Amino acid sequence: MYSEGLGFDLSTAQYAPNGRVFQIDYATRAAEKSGTVMGIRGKDSVVLAVQNLYVNPLFDPDANKRIFAIDGTIGMAVGGLMSDCNVVVELTRLEAASFRSRHERAISLEALCERVDSFLHAQTMYSGARPFAVTIMLAGWDQEKGPRLYQIETSGTTTERYSSSFGESGERAQREMDKFSFNNFPSDQLMQMATQITHNFDEEPNGKSFRWDVGTVGAQTKGLFKYNSQAWTKKNE
Repeated sequence: MYSEGLGFDLSTAQYAPNGRVFQIDYATRAAEKSGTVMGIRGKDSVVLAVQNLYVNPLFDPDANKRIFAIDGTIGMAVGGLMSDCNVVVELTRLEAASFRSRHERAISLEALCERVDSFLHAQTMYSGARPFAVTIMLAGWDQEKGPRLYQIETSGTTTERYSSSFGESGERAQREMDKFSFNNFPSDQLMQMATQITHNFDEEPNGKSFRWDVGTVGAQTKGLFKYNSQAWTKKNE
């Protein structure tokens, strides 16, 4: 295995002899340093939960949130460098708004994923660009296709999931979720299970204060993405 710092990590346009692009690996590691992000897809809804580590008594209660509504009907959860996350969220919203302006209807979740992952992938192809240190989950629901959950990696790779997690405790959260089959869980039960899993993270990570932010979209919300941080806030003193 080739070690880092041998000159193969100076550009995203350069492959290491083992076939890796080190700049993508570095960006992925940076994205994993954020709080845990979870997505759970049930029978008729999707729940997104984010462990927000950027909490300060002097901050506005909604500051540095990592869950966003895209065009009202799609939920987005992000992990990674906050500045990179903000850029990608703004781009995603602009893509959704541009599609609605041209076609007079909302963009589909699959089409939005394709546009976002193409943008992220483009950042890995040129020597003058830096990969975004972000990992993304996008969630949506409609009457025809039901609930859907997608994860987009730093490299621009998109995969459809039933459950997924990443971040500081991502592997631990995934092990908890792998104990259940969520595809038959109705909305209420899915919320209860999300609560149960997040309560397993009550201890402060590395002594940091945090809160849990949660969003959901599904039949009960009539296809609209609802964000809620108040009832789900974990207050650490």
